[in-house]
Amino acid sequence: MIWIRQLGLGRALFTLALALVCAGPARAAEYLRWDKERHRVDASVQTWEVTPLLQRIAATTKWQVYLQPGTKQQVPTRFRDLAEGEALRRLLGDLNFVIVPQSNAPARLYVFRTAREDATELIRAAELEAQAKAKRIEDELVVKLKAGEKIEDVAGRYGAKVTGQLDELGLYRLKFTDADSASKARESLLKDSSAASVDYNYSIPPPESPDATGATGPRLSLQPKAPADGKYIVVGLIDTAVQPQQGRLADFLLDPLSASSNAKPSADQPTHGTAMAETILNALSQVIGKDAASTVRILPVPVMGGTEGASTFDVGVGVYDAINAGAKIINLSLSGTGDSSFLHDIIKSGYDQGVRFFAAPGNDPVTTPTYPAAWPETTAVTALSAPGQVADYANRSGIATAAAPGTAMITFNDQAYIVTGTSASTAFATGVAAGLLDAKKVTLNQIGAAIQKLMPVPK
Repeated sequence: MIWIRQLGLGRALFTLALALVCAGPARAAEYLRWDKERHRVDASVQTWEVTPLLQRIAATTKWQVYLQPGTKQQVPTRFRDLAEGEALRRLLGDLNFVIVPQSNAPARLYVFRTAREDATELIRAAELEAQAKAKRIEDELVVKLKAGEKIEDVAGRYGAKVTGQLDELGLYRLKFTDADSASKARESLLKDSSAASVDYNYSIPPPESPDATGATGPRLSLQPKAPADGKYIVVGLIDTAVQPQQGRLADFLLDPLSASSNAKPSADQPTHGTAMAETILNALSQVIGKDAASTVRILPVPVMGGTEGASTFDVGVGVYDAINAGAKIINLSLSGTGDSSFLHDIIKSGYDQGVRFFAAPGNDPVTTPTYPAAWPETTAVTALSAPGQVADYANRSGIATAAAPGTAMITFNDQAYIVTGTSASTAFATGVAAGLLDAKKVTLNQIGAAIQKLMPVPK
């Protein structure tokens, strides 16, 4: 590709991608990684019962999976790089199983308690998509008021409590006593002359947690540089808190914005936000040179805790605040299935102002679109498990417009940690984008197309 040669980035990015892929998988809050070529499995399972577990196995392996009807079992387990048979034994506990190869057809997996003949219930991978429906917070609404209206009056009229507000946009988060009260209030608010719009608030699941490798991690050698005009390239990181005590990483962090999460991170384990910040800087250094100086700064916007999720309202407030604080690139290494109109409006407004967004499509191999990645104002970055191969666990809805390594290695307390998923690939692309701007290779308006050309999704 002539464009890559002109930028001088092709070899550097490919080398880094290969190194990151070879580093191995990481721990997510809950995941299943099935390497079909090597017949090896990584997993972290805490809450999945046997049926959703088998749905994920069917989606990943393409096997025909049969279960003995009425079987309910949950086996919390965590392991890395096990052979398929041993992995199934750990995942299924005291259940029996048989894998039967088929001629010119996918293998069949039978899971049962007594006899193989009892495994008659076909577990369909498509059923996983039904579970990925938008997860509304049933007792909440997000209301936008018309100019001059007071939220206290509206909340009092409908017996709601105001639990969040973005006064500049007239947006308010209302909590009701129960789901039925919220549903009735929504029907009335849609006809209320004081309300400009009424939307649901949707939950966003918690992020992946980095996993220690037991090795000593490399140190960031990138140098901070003060811009001559006093204007930094600011990357807004909508995530968990970022721990600032890690060596040179602190030199690239702006003061965090006050957002919805008050969770205080542990000093013993890197947060997801810390991992994303360091991934951004590591990718940036591949563009401008690992010992070079950069005017890029990261603006942490903590909207969720390490084991807590967030809501679309939290993310919307975080994005709005980041834009007002001067962020020109915003990293959204998070995803949910709720198509939130007010969050989309905030992102559209930012995009029209020249802000560029990078978002994670998600780590379930389903065809259900996720948000914010599915919106056209974002660059959705899927994960590569190897050069030219989209990771088996990545979202399959076709919303991705760019691809990057799905495994990132970071250093925390001098120890190497790795994190795997589309969150890592998104942070990688964000870092490349910031590096291209810092190196004056492209303008902000060109950055989305540049990333898609440099990091295309494999066909």
